[in-house]
Amino acid sequence: MFSWSCHAACLVSMVLPGCKTMMKITENSFACRPGCAACCIAPSISSPIPGMPQGKPAGVRCSQLTAENRCRLFGSGDRPAVCGSLRPSPQMCGESADEALAYLTLLERQTEPVP
Repeated sequence: MFSWSCHAACLVSMVLPGCKTMMKITENSFACRPGCAACCIAPSISSPIPGMPQGKPAGVRCSQLTAENRCRLFGSGDRPAVCGSLRPSPQMCGESADEALAYLTLLERQTEPVP
């Protein structure tokens, strides 16, 4: 199975503006879709984030997302560990940002603590 990634510059900096080109890369690797940000919207994050000291509720845009849906904290020590540990995959990311958001929203609902 092959997976898809953006240009190498995006993989290094994660901030290449306007990148919309996807290219096939090595087997069993997968990189974020530029501008998707589903993983920064759908899940809840319990740890503090700059601008969100109580964490991030599910379904709410992270305060650290730029207008281009890029993470301001990428590569920073302020980035929550849960964000750094999340790895994109074909199952999670689907074929579009909408598919990724739907999948992650469903996963969030299925893993909510029972009151």
